[in-house]
Amino acid sequence: MPSEETRTTTPTAGRAQVATTAPREVRGTSTRAWTVRLVVAGIVLSALNLRPAITSLGALLEEVRTALGMSGGVAGLLTSVPPLCFAVFGVMAPRLARRFGPAAVVCAGMVAIAAGLAVRPYVGGTPAFLAASALALAGIAVSNVLMPVIVKRWFPDRIGSMTGLYSMALALGTSSAAAVTVPLTGALGHNWRSGLSVWALLAAVAVLPWLPLLRERGAEPAAQPPARTGSVRGETAPAREARAPALRITRSRTAWALAVFFGLQATLAYITMGWMAQIFRDAGVSAGTAGLLLAFTMVLGVPLAFVIPRLAARLPHQGPIVLVLGVCGLVGYAGLYLAPAAGAWAWALLLGVANCAFPLALTMVGMRARTGPGVAQLSAFAQSTGYLISIPGPLLVGVLYQNSGGWGMPLTLMAGLLVPQTVVGYLAGRDRTVEDEAAR
Repeated sequence: MPSEETRTTTPTAGRAQVATTAPREVRGTSTRAWTVRLVVAGIVLSALNLRPAITSLGALLEEVRTALGMSGGVAGLLTSVPPLCFAVFGVMAPRLARRFGPAAVVCAGMVAIAAGLAVRPYVGGTPAFLAASALALAGIAVSNVLMPVIVKRWFPDRIGSMTGLYSMALALGTSSAAAVTVPLTGALGHNWRSGLSVWALLAAVAVLPWLPLLRERGAEPAAQPPARTGSVRGETAPAREARAPALRITRSRTAWALAVFFGLQATLAYITMGWMAQIFRDAGVSAGTAGLLLAFTMVLGVPLAFVIPRLAARLPHQGPIVLVLGVCGLVGYAGLYLAPAAGAWAWALLLGVANCAFPLALTMVGMRARTGPGVAQLSAFAQSTGYLISIPGPLLVGVLYQNSGGWGMPLTLMAGLLVPQTVVGYLAGRDRTVEDEAAR
């Protein structure tokens, strides 16, 4: 009889247990799904805000220079501020992420962008304008570094597609700011201050998806089960990674190649964003059309930034893509030198393709390291070192432009920088990881 009771009660107990645990599992699955959706929304909205601070200023650089009394050299310094801030503040991102979590740091970055963009047109004077710009750029810097980290941790099996989505949103924000800032300024009473400050609203919206994720220290995927092989029972992968010793990243040749590649592509990208509209305006193109040409160059990155990372992630060696982008850039700069107005749209097309070296570099950051901490270190090293390398470029272009009275010498410099960019990019595209090289 006892066995009979056992047989009759055990299924009942089992059904009760299923009845109590199943809803819990359903709720957990639903929570994980919504959390992943928030992460995707946060990535996309944040990416939209990583360039309008720069390209909106490039579209109105002439008006800002006149209003603030800037010389060509000072304007060149202004276009050098973004890479300087990215280098200085980007190197702090991994340490901040370890202490507060990537989600919290990116959320704070969006707040800094919104605040900087809201106040910089109204502070008065060039130094204050630069300081407010630096605040916004600091927020961009930490987000730049941590986006590949978040993608690697949340979507380790979809690095190419998620990097493509992130890069596409970044390109969309870049091109939108370049395209609509001038007409938007006209709609706001031809007030350049209003035309620049309006982009703070987009940054404020980007804060929202990260707020529910602030408690997710380290942005750990909710679907990831506790590890059973670590030194502490139930220890999660991010916890193990946090204890892992730091890589000696400077021992890796791939890390250096990627840093130089990142720096040279950033140099040309910020020269393009800061000066391309002015090149066309000096060639006789109207301000509105020059803004559209810059926007066209940037908007090409929207589809290509989605396609190129996906293609790169499927290739063992990304060098051939680097070569194609380099050739497009050389032809584009040659066209700007020989016939800037006559072939304006063709040169804008080619330079738009060449500028896709940026999403390619981001994809290689995710592929050249095996672990989350490795990606964080490589991202911080490549971007901070790269942006340090890129600082003199826009400033030198401004000085050459002012002293030579034309664009011949600056364009020669731009074309010349593409050669080493292509060489180091080809080396960075080789199939190897920084962990292996640093260990040797």
